Amino acid sequence: MTTLGGPQDANEPGLASRLRLAVVRLNRRLRAQRDVEAVATLTQLSAMASLHRHGPMSPRELAERERVQPPSMTRVIAALVEGGFIDRSPHPTDGRQTVVALTESGRRYIDAQVSARERWLDARLAELTPDERTILCRAAEIIDRMAST
Repeated sequence: MTTLGGPQDANEPGLASRLRLAVVRLNRRLRAQRDVEAVATLTQLSAMASLHRHGPMSPRELAERERVQPPSMTRVIAALVEGGFIDRSPHPTDGRQTVVALTESGRRYIDAQVSARERWLDARLAELTPDERTILCRAAEIIDRMAST
């Protein structure tokens, strides 16, 4: 195995597998960091995070953003409305549709989840050298670009 940042890293056999496993492990550790009682499923949490990040949208738009089928999103939305995390309102231009948005309770829940995860990640980053943090900063940009395509 080569050293991090060495010239042979890009051609290293198994890079895709190692990267996939590292991302999965980091994601699992981040999901485990909870500041408040876990009352929402990961699917519901993801839908709320999309609404938090992108604002109100139609259930169809939310399903597309979350890459799930509309009937699945209908169930997620129903559970979140029942839990008081989101509200439905009439679509401003299409009376056949609704718009879903986070309630104040939903916003607080997401903020608490994000805060707990970021505190954990900040603590892990503080354990790294400045050079390692610089490498991760660049890697985050690259991974984000890969995930956006």
